[in-house]
Amino acid sequence: MELDATLLARIQFGFTITWHIIFPAFTIGTSAFVATLLARHLWTGDERYKQLARYWTKIFAVSFAMGVVSGIVLSYQFGTNWSRFSVVVGNVVGPLIGYEVLTAFFLEATFLGVMLFGWNRVPDWLHFVSALMVAVGTLMSAFWILSANSWMQYPTGHEMRDGIAYPVDWLKIVFNPTFPLRLAHMVVAAYLTTAVVVLAVGARHLLAGRFEEQSKTMVRMGLGLALILAPTQIIIGDFHGQATAKYQPAKLAAIEGHWPAHEVAPLVLFAWPNETTESNDFQIAIPHLGSFIILHDWNGIYPGLKAFPPQDRPPVAPPFFGFRIMVGMGVLMLTLTLWGGVLWLRGRLFESRLWLTAASWAWPLGFIAIVAGWYTTEIGRQPWIANGILRTVDARSPVAFEAVLVSLILFVVVYFLVFGVGILFINRLVNRGPDEGTAQTPEGMPHRPLSAAEGAVRHATRGAT
Repeated sequence: MELDATLLARIQFGFTITWHIIFPAFTIGTSAFVATLLARHLWTGDERYKQLARYWTKIFAVSFAMGVVSGIVLSYQFGTNWSRFSVVVGNVVGPLIGYEVLTAFFLEATFLGVMLFGWNRVPDWLHFVSALMVAVGTLMSAFWILSANSWMQYPTGHEMRDGIAYPVDWLKIVFNPTFPLRLAHMVVAAYLTTAVVVLAVGARHLLAGRFEEQSKTMVRMGLGLALILAPTQIIIGDFHGQATAKYQPAKLAAIEGHWPAHEVAPLVLFAWPNETTESNDFQIAIPHLGSFIILHDWNGIYPGLKAFPPQDRPPVAPPFFGFRIMVGMGVLMLTLTLWGGVLWLRGRLFESRLWLTAASWAWPLGFIAIVAGWYTTEIGRQPWIANGILRTVDARSPVAFEAVLVSLILFVVVYFLVFGVGILFINRLVNRGPDEGTAQTPEGMPHRPLSAAEGAVRHATRGAT
């Protein structure tokens, strides 16, 4: 693959979206978790849930801010590096992204201030409603973004005039065939990722002997949700694979490392795809199992990469390995949760330091799975930026190689600095624990509890000075 301006622009977009997808996925989960905690506080009157809600609201606030900042950069790249993309498909993609702003962002903006600053200032029921609306807003954001991206995967409901896509049927555009399963897959991934993070944070504090009751609550809630979502994700993934076989067969062939045009496919456990020889090196595979998993037919046949012209095939290695990394992370999360479920049933959940240690280190598994899955999806769509409509090479702006290279270097430097500091700050908030929230007057007398945002700002200011 030649290192030219197009590849650099793709690397730049891939780098920035890698950072971006982490934070919105986490805020989808954390906003729902905070709303759940506030609902349990309303139902039971137990202050422990409100205390945990304050704690996780701080973490949500920082993650939300970084998600918004990283998302703005992506929009600018449509104009700077991918202007032809905007010209050809902007009539369809533009309104979908606009609907996200009009619905999700406006809803979040309306209620976010109450959620962040409403502690002890508004009734508990109103505070819960504000958190619930923010959680709904993050879901609506995922709805519209996944709709736009799914349309790019399999465009429907449009017509082409003079090489430009024009919308004809908005219902077919919004609810295109690949959208429902992709939305379910992404939302469940976000919730599962957050559940494992909550579990890991609770386990970390338990191992340190801090905040015992709150930590046990986090472990139970995180593990309970993960026990439901981890198996559910496997079922969704199975349906998603069948849909990919129907609507994006070239992507599926790359994911599976399946080269023969029309043969029964093995399940390739490991290999090194070789695009020069059009085969797999060092392959370890189970005969027939690939066809059985995809088609539910032991002798089923689906097209391999050789069934497609070389110019229409995606790069094989990234989706092939990305998919296996995603599945591997999923298997680790499923194993951890089933292990914890058995301990829970036996009444030994908080007695096994080995399991608690494993859980405390499990927090990055979901994020790795999300990024690997996103790479699989996006690189597997190549060489098309909008499948069958516009090739990636034809979507780029006429920007010089040197200009893209300089902007890429600047992005790498700034992102690692800004978001690296942000992640370290989140880690400090996590380590402070749910009891850290009471202000002191200059005379040392107790003062009212800090709001989530005030506590985060005061902590950041103290660290800076």
